[in-house]
Amino acid sequence: MGSTGTESEARAADTEDERRNASDTAGVLVLGGCAAWSLITAAAHGGRPEGVLLAVLAVAAGYASGRIFGALLPVAAPVAGALAGVALAVAAPHVAVGPQFAVPLGRTGGTAALLTLSSGAACCAAWAARGPAARLALRLSAAGIAVVAAAIGSTTGLVACTGVLLCSLAADRTRHRAPALAALGLVAALVTGLTWGITEGLLPEGLRSFLTDQLSRHRVLLWQDALALAHRDPALGVGPGRFGDLSVTAAQSLLPDGKPHSAPFQQAAEEGLLGAALLAAVFCWVLYALWRTRRPTPLALTAGAALTALAVIASLGNALSFTTVTAGAGLLAGIATARPLVDEEPPNE
Repeated sequence: MGSTGTESEARAADTEDERRNASDTAGVLVLGGCAAWSLITAAAHGGRPEGVLLAVLAVAAGYASGRIFGALLPVAAPVAGALAGVALAVAAPHVAVGPQFAVPLGRTGGTAALLTLSSGAACCAAWAARGPAARLALRLSAAGIAVVAAAIGSTTGLVACTGVLLCSLAADRTRHRAPALAALGLVAALVTGLTWGITEGLLPEGLRSFLTDQLSRHRVLLWQDALALAHRDPALGVGPGRFGDLSVTAAQSLLPDGKPHSAPFQQAAEEGLLGAALLAAVFCWVLYALWRTRRPTPLALTAGAALTALAVIASLGNALSFTTVTAGAGLLAGIATARPLVDEEPPNE
């Protein structure tokens, strides 16, 4: 009996290692592909790949740090990350020079993204904590982050933080994580499709006009320029970092920042359809890693909800243009996929 139990434990450990190795290998391939493709498209059109390379480095560094600190300090690490994110958002509410698109949608850039990631980290810490008192305190802190978002005028941050908290609470009732993670991926895909429908005029006129008013006409014009550039060279794009040089709308802005304020559209315009596909692959890899992780299902789904909210924000704004956001996303993903040195509740598949 003892020998059989030992063999079963060994097989389970081998299976877990195979799962982790598969997700880690996928991450290396996807991030490496993003870096390599940015260099290829830059060589073809004389672009500036430094921004993409920095984002890839930030995600990789954040992910590695999250895996390390999440294993050593499964509660303290996400708490520290949440506090750092809130501090950055409050200390620098305007994280870039350029149009802020503040009314009526609210900021959809770095501030909202940092607050969303902070809320996700606080909720992950709550699930990693032992004892109802500690979990309640951490969830109240997540609610406090939503209040901070409202106080600094980030409507998008308020909605996203509230959504992450509600999803985290609902995750306790979820038995199987795969369908829930697939649903999160579908949400991100639907939002991206909706932005494409708005830009191409595929939606009913009344709905399109309403959404355009909410998003601002200027933003939609930037998206239209991005799609026009993508149609010009769908294979390679116009080159990384060149949207601001070629966009008519960006050139006419009083304070242009050279961004189309949509990560998928920017990738499609600057690096072609393959660049956009690689961006989607990064998000799919994160969801895959969360499916494979041995962390409890509520924690994995909480991180997935926060990162999906970030993907939605990035589809509507320039969130991924900030190193603090990309590093924070990698950090949260790393914490949620770490292997803590202390035993946790077994995950649901």
